[in-house]
Amino acid sequence: MLSVDAKLVDYSKKLESEYRAKTRRSMELYEKSVNLLPAGVTYSLRYFHPYPLYIVRAKGTRVWDIDGNEYIDLWMGHGAHLLGHIPEVVLKAVREALEYGTHFGFEHPYVVEYVDLLTRIIPGLEELRFTNSGTEANMYAVRLARAYTRRKYILKIEGGWHGSYDSLHIAVKNFNGKPESAGIPDDYAKYTLTAPFNDVNAVDEKLRKHDVAAVIIEPVMGAAGCIEPDKNYLSEIRRIVDEHGSLLVFDEVITGFRLSPGGAQEYYGVKADIVVLGKALSGGVGSIGGFGGRRDIMELLNHLKQSEAVFHGGTYTGNLLAVSAGYALVKYLASNRGLYTESNSNWDYFRRRIGETCSELLINCWPTGAGTLTGVHFTRRKPRNAREAEEYKWSKLVEKTLHLYSRVNGILYMSETHVHYLPSLVHSKREIMQLLETLTAFLEDLQRITR
Repeated sequence: MLSVDAKLVDYSKKLESEYRAKTRRSMELYEKSVNLLPAGVTYSLRYFHPYPLYIVRAKGTRVWDIDGNEYIDLWMGHGAHLLGHIPEVVLKAVREALEYGTHFGFEHPYVVEYVDLLTRIIPGLEELRFTNSGTEANMYAVRLARAYTRRKYILKIEGGWHGSYDSLHIAVKNFNGKPESAGIPDDYAKYTLTAPFNDVNAVDEKLRKHDVAAVIIEPVMGAAGCIEPDKNYLSEIRRIVDEHGSLLVFDEVITGFRLSPGGAQEYYGVKADIVVLGKALSGGVGSIGGFGGRRDIMELLNHLKQSEAVFHGGTYTGNLLAVSAGYALVKYLASNRGLYTESNSNWDYFRRRIGETCSELLINCWPTGAGTLTGVHFTRRKPRNAREAEEYKWSKLVEKTLHLYSRVNGILYMSETHVHYLPSLVHSKREIMQLLETLTAFLEDLQRITR
């Protein structure tokens, strides 16, 4: 009898044939790009089998590829477009900014106005510095925490993706304590400890054994498959961190402005000492990041007061276009909180219905997430952390097959190894129902071919 994966291979062959037939120009572009870009892509995540799509236009919740195919976009620029692609409120701000310049390289009033807004919206944020990416923001947050506490160790949660900073590029997909990229010496991870998500005792144990400068955590796991925290998990981590004299860093590159205008700190009612921001911080316009928090911590960056200040810099930090677009987006979100009520309710409904469908079809699959962040896991039991999301998988191919099935049926998301959606706040109930119907049809096929 054929195994589940063997049956999925046969099923995928027909899907691949359909995909190739409708994306011939993407295939031609990929054949050219493999001689120009390593693996033919600008970011390894953007590759999927047998070749990636080439998107030429985006508007609202939709994107169009070079072959003219239209898709519901559930990736939204890696989660940056909370109001969809090129919303008028952001576009207007960019047009106005372009009248003044693109990049000054000097201080400008638009930064002051934006940070003032952020401090009024984000709990506990008293001062902030911009960076050029979420990776940079996490790097500076770690540096700042070490300087403030005068400790070396950082504890990160397994499965947490904090960008490609060397000291945090471990325990993302592998849990052996080794760096997950060639070119990073093992010594770079020497002062990085790890613990599973949703395991308070594991964090407490590490903090008792080591002088930890900070615990860095995604309040809702992103790359691990949009796994939500257990009730009281974040508040317990806050208590333990305080007990041991460490700092708590929330990486809100994904959750920032998404769960609520004030991010996860507002949504869960738990304050961090340092918050890391990115993606939506620029309104989806240009690369950006930011880190901020309590004034007594951030003032270590003040070179006018500190004889040995924590260094931070960057050519494009506080870029005019990114700051103007971000300000317009965040101001709009803070003034239209009803968006969150409706959108979060719609995605709660989606997760509930998918859970019911999996149960009815007797398929081991489990929806996870919070707010709009949504994952679907094909595991023997519902995962509570990244390690379980990997170890409990009952197939090596089902996620990859679903990804191909979704593309063929007009739905895009990343990646092939995890089913996780980063939709905007303006995806309609009709579009969510279309996703529900598409995923249900796949699950019915899955039941038929695997029985």
